[in-house]
Amino acid sequence: MGKKKYVAYVGSYTHGASKGIKVYDVDVEKGILTERNEVEVSNSSHTAVSKNGKYLYSIEDEGVAVFERDKDGDLARMNSVDIDGMRGCYLATDVDGKYLYVAGYHDGKVTVVHTHRDGSLGSLMDGVFHKGLGSVAERNFRPHVNCVRPTPDNKYLCAVDNGIDQVKIYRINKRTHKLELVDILRCPRETAPRIIRFSDDGKYAYLLCELSNEIRVYTYDGSGKHPEFELIQTISTLQKAEDQDAVHNAASGLTLANDGRHLFCTTAGENTVSMFEINPENGILTKKFTLPISGDYPKDIVIFPDDKHLAVTNHASNTITVFSIDYEKNIIVMNGKPLKVDMPNSIHIWAVPEEE
Repeated sequence: MGKKKYVAYVGSYTHGASKGIKVYDVDVEKGILTERNEVEVSNSSHTAVSKNGKYLYSIEDEGVAVFERDKDGDLARMNSVDIDGMRGCYLATDVDGKYLYVAGYHDGKVTVVHTHRDGSLGSLMDGVFHKGLGSVAERNFRPHVNCVRPTPDNKYLCAVDNGIDQVKIYRINKRTHKLELVDILRCPRETAPRIIRFSDDGKYAYLLCELSNEIRVYTYDGSGKHPEFELIQTISTLQKAEDQDAVHNAASGLTLANDGRHLFCTTAGENTVSMFEINPENGILTKKFTLPISGDYPKDIVIFPDDKHLAVTNHASNTITVFSIDYEKNIIVMNGKPLKVDMPNSIHIWAVPEEE
């Protein structure tokens, strides 16, 4: 484990001091991030890496940009494509490395971009706009696609729509490269689903809901003609679920530990991180702690490769805070001073590409 070199990438908005993506060297053992350089990308709200680890994709104002990663994890811009819509907010690659999926928060659009073998971005294969539900009790239910993620078996694409409280499930037609709607997970009104992640074995889906401050747990089975999702648990992300001020909180970040046995989420407002233990037998979550993150608006969270540290991007306080995790005592301890970053959106840690 110690032999592998890891790099962290932090995407930021650029109407302040940030240029776009900051690159950090990662000391996995000590849990330290050391800034190395910065790459210009206009308003990098999210990044993703290709399946072979050689290319990094980033949201930018004009669409999506792709960068080649060298043996140190440094980035060199290759090309970019316009996504024929407003700026995206989330990226995901498919299991085969053929497509890049883009979520559009502002225009409620799901975009499919073809990725070439050399890593460069090709043409737009498809773009689907979600339709709104109109206004209900003073809330305008306009589509906001907040997250896109393929199912682990690569049969379907989940598009999490924060605005209309739905997760739309698409089949990717490999012949036409088009999205075909096959199912809809309907969440209760005002839950505002935000991010979906799957368990390591692909049997369970964890859906973070922003307004209801909860995680909805589903079983997933893609073996039949249609995808099957069944709700088995709903669990609060909050320190005090019955708190009168709960309306001021918003669940924000969600990630799985590398051991596949722990799930972490952040909540803005109360500005906390929660850790849940995953039961490997049935996917059910047990909350272990909810603790403060010493920052404001923890928009994203990443777990270090050895699972012993976590880092949180605090969008409103312009910092990254790093903590060591004590799984026995169920606590986190701050690791060093907060790192200064203007308006950080996302953080990922990836191993550098291996030389061939």
